[in-house]
Amino acid sequence: MIRSFRVGQIVPSSNVTMEKEIPEVFRNREIHYEERFTFHSSRMRMKQVTKEELALMDRDSDRCALELSDASVDVMGYACLVAIMSMGLGYHRESQARLGQITLDNGYPCPVVSSAGALVEGLATLNAKRVAVIAPYRKPLTDLVCHYIESEGFEVLDAISLEIPDNLQVARQDPMAPVDLVDRLNLSNIDTLIASACVQMPSLPAVSALQAKTGIPTLSASVATSYRMLEALGLETKMPGFGALFE
Repeated sequence: MIRSFRVGQIVPSSNVTMEKEIPEVFRNREIHYEERFTFHSSRMRMKQVTKEELALMDRDSDRCALELSDASVDVMGYACLVAIMSMGLGYHRESQARLGQITLDNGYPCPVVSSAGALVEGLATLNAKRVAVIAPYRKPLTDLVCHYIESEGFEVLDAISLEIPDNLQVARQDPMAPVDLVDRLNLSNIDTLIASACVQMPSLPAVSALQAKTGIPTLSASVATSYRMLEALGLETKMPGFGALFE
């Protein structure tokens, strides 16, 4: 009998990317393996990517986790990297534990993955030490993200900030743009490249293209989140097309 899994996502209300990129990774996996997936979301209000709006949005994550738990999802992803990172160093552990407890208390326990946690765990999986980052945020938020990554034991040697505060405008970026943007980075001594440190900034088709162009192991927030969700489900992750993590 073919197993089917329910994949839940806690998504910012203005995010229109993760409900495309996460399913694309999982649908591609269905080509190689027999398991099948359905996708379910609950939304937190957020329109402008500012520290203040992100903090207000994060408060809604408890409600979203409860709603998704009502659907008895098998894994849950908090699909906003910068919201978690803006709440303080190491906050992904606190958030994942709290949301997981909500599912347990509701009688439908499931593992909870955050994009923030998935990214730093993905870097650890790749044995990364010195990284470069592409991000759509204004520079203060990019600096915050870089500081968070460094607090987890990695060195950020260079970063690009696209200075886009409007979350819908972030989603309108060309998914292949990182392939050109990488030319603005100093890749000397870089051992891992983050194609998009934002789950709203499209980048999925650029991950493998960047890796081929630079020869540097490459991942993105959405790729890392997909990888960790599959790991949490206890499923095989090896497949082509999505960069070093899945290879």
